[in-house]
Parts: sequence; structure tokens; C-alpha cells
Amino acid sequence: MSVTKTHWRTHTCGELRKNHVGNDVTISGWVHRKRDHGGLLFIDLRDHYGLTQCVLEPDSEHFARLERLRVESVVTLTGKVVAREGETVNRNLPTGEVELRVEGLTVQSEAEELPLAVFGEPDWAEEVRLKHRYIDLRRESLHKRIVLRSKIIDSIRRRMIEQNFVEYQTPILTASSPEGARDYLVPSRLHPGKFYALPQAPQQFKQLIMVSGFDRYFQIAPCFRDEDARADRAPGEFYQLDMEMSFVDQEDVFGVIEPVLAGLFREFADGREISDDAFPRIPYAEAIRTYGSDKPDLRNPLKMQSVTEHFAGSGFKVFAGMIEKNPAVEVWAIPAPTGGSRAFCDRMNSWAQKEGQPGLGYIFWREEGGEVDSVASDGAINVKNASVEGAGPIAKNIGEERTDAIRNQLGLKAGDAVFFVAGQPKDMYAFAGRARDVVGRELDLCEKNVFKFCWIVDFPMYEWNEDEKKIDFSHNPFSMPQMDAETFMALDPKDHRQLLDLKAWQYDIVCNGVELSSGAIRNHRPDVMLKAFEYAGYGPEVVEEAFGGMLNAFRYGAPPHGGIAPGVDRIVMLLAGVENLREVVMFPKDQQARDLMMNAPAYPEARQLRELHLRTVLPEAKKG
Repeated sequence: MSVTKTHWRTHTCGELRKNHVGNDVTISGWVHRKRDHGGLLFIDLRDHYGLTQCVLEPDSEHFARLERLRVESVVTLTGKVVAREGETVNRNLPTGEVELRVEGLTVQSEAEELPLAVFGEPDWAEEVRLKHRYIDLRRESLHKRIVLRSKIIDSIRRRMIEQNFVEYQTPILTASSPEGARDYLVPSRLHPGKFYALPQAPQQFKQLIMVSGFDRYFQIAPCFRDEDARADRAPGEFYQLDMEMSFVDQEDVFGVIEPVLAGLFREFADGREISDDAFPRIPYAEAIRTYGSDKPDLRNPLKMQSVTEHFAGSGFKVFAGMIEKNPAVEVWAIPAPTGGSRAFCDRMNSWAQKEGQPGLGYIFWREEGGEVDSVASDGAINVKNASVEGAGPIAKNIGEERTDAIRNQLGLKAGDAVFFVAGQPKDMYAFAGRARDVVGRELDLCEKNVFKFCWIVDFPMYEWNEDEKKIDFSHNPFSMPQMDAETFMALDPKDHRQLLDLKAWQYDIVCNGVELSSGAIRNHRPDVMLKAFEYAGYGPEVVEEAFGGMLNAFRYGAPPHGGIAPGVDRIVMLLAGVENLREVVMFPKDQQARDLMMNAPAYPEARQLRELHLRTVLPEAKKG
């Protein structure tokens, strides 16, 4: 890539090719690496665009200066482009067919001894990397990921505009929002004692944009949430592709976002396969029972099934007794093709114990009896008329008939195994899902180099709050129920079963086990919204106080509307093939949400506190 020619450079460090041989050029950049070969001094000069090898003869007036200069110093070099011959050609470098014979040198900035190395990309402690992020960002791998991020965002923006979406900006200083995390608060100087909140998401604003008569909104939106860090969740701030549409239902939203994501991932796939544009729709209840998660990794082919009937009244008293005492108890089976060895089953049992479980029951199958049919060229013995026998304590206790019934239901054969988890689904599904993940990973059953998308749909509108013994919202309180408004308004608030069975127009999009976003068809009717909160035990005064702005807006004519907001950071993380968001964010926070480079957060000056009419009250130091 060429850039504007200046006295600093006529070409970039990634630009020179064979057609430049014989030209006098000027390049500027960082001293990436130095090597002394047979008296010749080789300098690899690096800038944003690439790397060029530069050579100095021993009699050069600049030899001693460059030889003494530390790597990562910034220099301007002038000279003639010459061709590299034979074995000296570097086929792995775009500029590898040429080099610069240095005739002139200007040192722009001398580097001190580095706190971390750039060349070779050694593995440095995260604290060192984040404190000196400006050096860390010079590393080729990280630099490429940040450039990739920019290209991905550009592609997202282009794909949305092509579908007639228009980008609008929403406020950063605003009121508290209902996303559920802690707010970041900003004190107001002009209104003592009052605080702004940084938006957890532009949720209310994008709905108000629809109420204002606009349509097909999107924004690459910054979001701020004071929540604990995870590998796939950045503390403090993140970005999302925020979008909203008027006069749409769920399928309309899907029809917009599926080609955006499928096309985006296909564009940056780099040899990996992509799901079709139409992603599978998996109801929430099915996802929980089949995969043990509402964000299933479909690269893992294993599907759990209920085998409760095979254990009811059986000789395996542990499970049979649980089923007899409580009709809500179920036994789920996790198939394990090729896992049919006692050693593997024992390993999984040990894993379960490390997870805080008493163990993990299993059956594995093996061939018994039979006679030699043939011997293959590799020495493998083929047997005919063999029987398949279940092994392990559970098989012994439930008997041959029930063991065969389980094997036939799951489609297993000799050499396979199955693991069992028992209990009430709400209490054991998450552990069952983790066990499924481990089995798939340990047996190398998961597809590689593929992105598998799916929608999770039909989320329950309400759930039972065991602590408070009441009905409460299970997901987004502003979603429209999957029921016509009049019927919903007439529900009996005491009929908990009917409320808990009610589904909402809420949906998540998942890729390779990573939740990319949540979305919903919004509740745009004030009467339905107030009734929805009433069923969850919140009076109209609570709703009016917390969300009065949006509620009032709906009273003056609001269109049906819905949207979604895929996480940009997570999209980039998946496409970059890394497992931590900090590897795709230019200046991330650490696990404690600290900016080690800029020393934030920091104590304010007394003057600043006085202007804001604030006084800090620090927690007492822990004794001991």
C-alpha cells in the first residue's frame, strides 16, 4: 500500500518490490531487528505496512551509529533498492526480493531498554503487556488483529447500509438503564448530588428512535457495564452492533442479521467453513435438554437424551430411588461414541468429582464371544457372530434388557459409552452441559475450522424466584409475550404455572458456544408493559419511576418494533481465533477493570471533589 510521499518517506516499509530496483528511496520506521553477518549490518525496518531489510557496509559512516542503536528506535533511512539473489530471497516476506542499501540515516527517536520484546513475540505477563500496551501493539500478531478488527467493523457498517439502515448516535451521559449490570455513574457539577449513568446499552434510546418515526437504525455502539471480567467479557466497556427496526416480527429481524453475520464470517473465514445463511432455530427448552446450555457449541455433535424410563423401578437403587421420591427427577444420558473403555470412563468420573459431584455414572459396551472371520493387512482381527455386552456397575444393576434399550435409544455400539446425570433438570442441566463439552473435547469429536451459528428462541418470559418465592422476569422485561395482548392482560396472576409456561419474543444468536447477542420484539404498549411488571410483583409506581420516559413516549403512539445487538468484540475474537477479548481490543482493562497504562481509575483532586460537592468514604482497611 502506498501513502502520501513526504520528506519522511517516499515509500512504506511494506511497499518495495522488484520493480523498484535501482530507485533511490526514503523509508521510516522502527528498528525491528539487527544482525551482523560477515561484517555487514542488516537492519529490519518496520512500520504499519510491513518490513524491509536494509544493509550497511562496514565502511559506511552510519555503521557505528546504527550498530549501537537499540531495537525499536525510530529512524529514517535513504538509499538505493537492490535485488536479493538466490538463497538470500525471503519468500515469506512481501518485500523479500529486494533490500535497501543504506546511504543516509536520521535518528528520529532513540529507544531505551525495552520492558518487553517485540521481535519473536515472547510470552510476557499480562500486567507487563497492558502497562506498556503501546509496545505490545507493535507485535505483528496483535497489530494484525487490531487491523482485522477495523476491517470487520467496516464490513459490518457497509452490510448494514446496503440493507438501508442508517447510523445514528445516542447519548453517552444518560440515565440508568435496565440491562441488569451495575452502572458507571458520573457526578453532575451543575446538579449537586445527582449523577448521570453511562449507557449499559442504547436500549431505551433505540426504542425511542423508533417511536420518533425513524426506521432501520444501527450504530457501532459503546456500552459500559461495571461487571466482573471473563475471557469473553471485557470489564468496563465493549462495543456492539446495535440495530432496531419498526413494524417487524422475529423473522424479519432474523432475515436482516443472518446474511450480515454469515457474509461477514465468510469474508474473514480464512479457510474455515461457515453455516448457511439460515441458522437453525432451537427453542430454549430444547437447548437446555439437548445441550445443557442456552449457548450450545454445535461443533460438538453430542445430543443428550432423557433415559428416565429405563431407570424407573430398576435395580440401580440410587437413580430409581430418586425417581420414586420425586416425579420431577430425570436421568439424562450423554452419549460417548468411541469412549468405551474403563480408563476413559474412570477419567470422566474423576473429572465430575473435581466439579463437586459425587461422580458420573456410566455404561460402556464391548464385543463378547464370536469367532475370527478374517485378518486385515494391518493385523486387525475381524470377528463375526459377536454379541455386544454392557459393562460397568450400572449395567450390572439394571440388567441386560434395560442396558440394550439404552444403547438402542442412543444409537451406540461396541466401543462406545454413555454417561448419566440425574436430578431435577433445573438443578443439573448446567453440569450435564459441561460434561457433554468435556466428552466431545476429550474424544476429539468436535468439528474443526468451522463456524456454527444458531438461534436460541422461545425464552420463558418468567421464572420462579426461589429466594423471594415469587414470579420474576427471566430475561428482558421489555419483551413482548407470545400471546395476543388481550389474552395476556386477562391472565390470572395467581396461576403461576401458566405464567411460567409463557414464552416471550426473545432470542439469542450463538456461534461456537459463544453468545453473540440478545434481542427481542419489544413491548410497545404501556398497558401490556404495566401488566407484565404487575405479574412479576412490581406496581405501576415502580415502572413509572424507573422507566417513565420510555413509558410516556409509548403513550403518544409507538410502532411495533424489535432488534438485536451482536457483540463486536466477540465477533472479532472468533474470527481472530483467540480466546480472550483483550487480544482484540486496542487498549483493554485488566481483570480488575484497571487501565494500567493510564493509571485509571485514580483518586480525584480535592478541587474536583469540591466542585462536584462530593466527599469520598473509603472502606476500612482489612485487619490481619
